[in-house]
Amino acid sequence: MEAAMKRGEEEEEEEDEEEEEWLLQSLHMYEALHAFELQAPTRVIEWALGKRVCVAGYECSGRNEILQLLPPPTLQAKENQGLCPQRDFKVECGGFSNRPVYNLKHVPDTSLLVTSGPPDSSLQVWQMAAEDSDVIQSVGAISTENGTDESWAKIATISARAPWVLHGSRLSSTRLTEVESQKEVYRAASSSSEELGSLAFLDANTAVLCSAAGRLCVADIRQRGPLQALLIPSAQLGCCWRAAAACCEPSSRPIACLSSAGQLVLMDVRKTSPCLASARCKVPASGASAEFLCVSWAPALEGCLAVSGFDGAVHVYDTRSWDGSGAEAQPLFVHRGHAFGGRPSVTAHAWHPQKPRTLLSAATDGSLHIWDWVQPPGS
Repeated sequence: MEAAMKRGEEEEEEEDEEEEEWLLQSLHMYEALHAFELQAPTRVIEWALGKRVCVAGYECSGRNEILQLLPPPTLQAKENQGLCPQRDFKVECGGFSNRPVYNLKHVPDTSLLVTSGPPDSSLQVWQMAAEDSDVIQSVGAISTENGTDESWAKIATISARAPWVLHGSRLSSTRLTEVESQKEVYRAASSSSEELGSLAFLDANTAVLCSAAGRLCVADIRQRGPLQALLIPSAQLGCCWRAAAACCEPSSRPIACLSSAGQLVLMDVRKTSPCLASARCKVPASGASAEFLCVSWAPALEGCLAVSGFDGAVHVYDTRSWDGSGAEAQPLFVHRGHAFGGRPSVTAHAWHPQKPRTLLSAATDGSLHIWDWVQPPGS
């Protein structure tokens, strides 16, 4: 017993020393780094009205908080703030969900939030707090036909002709619903029961669906024809896939596909030709789970994307140097700030909508970071 306790103390001391060493070495790498400790970990980070940030708990037992946070004021400062680990996010308002929140999206141009999570593929609709209130209130639910037979739904939102939500847990169950009236606008014509890995709007009329097995489909809501599936090149059996659309003009919008084995593939869904580029990212020797797998394009930094979910780090890559060889990619920057104190895993990350090198990231230990790395000289 005493020997085990001594080993535990030694491991804690080693972790503290490693974290202190990382902090000292990283002082010159960040324009800013702010850390916040949530009461419960989140697997969602969503920008909402007025550059607020929404997070939510995902515990399967008990109620889970949905919080609207105001980012630190120093985030907008022009001078270098250095490392600032104070708890300087402000909780503005919140609410409670009776189910875990695995996905959360703000409906653009509205004060509505849509969430999903176990035990089924239904959606919950929330009203963000009004000026005279601090409560995020439940205002309804969007049910699905198959009920508890399906896993939780992946969701994407857009405000085109009306506030819409695209949702589904499988290719065959994907549909587009008008949020307020709950009127079905579109239903994917597919007989495939493959589980959805992710989905995203390309524009007001088209969306890309990525199956967990590595198949891409483009859905055009103006047409009722069957979905045309495109297999991701070199997709390995047994891997889980996620995809993200770049934030650029639709005519030149690549899709980034990430597998649980660390494969990264860039594709143009308008063509059936081979991939635009491919690479590999490092995966822990112990293997990786697909539970928190996340890939996203930078909205204000050309050719850059971020990857997380393999361990306690967020890797940023510049894809402009990639070719079709599938060689291991060297990251442009790695944020390792979560990788201490019990070795938590990163659950989610999100780019700042305007600031090019600023991201938010969260981990299983409840830590929430907002960070801005220093631009390398000459870049």
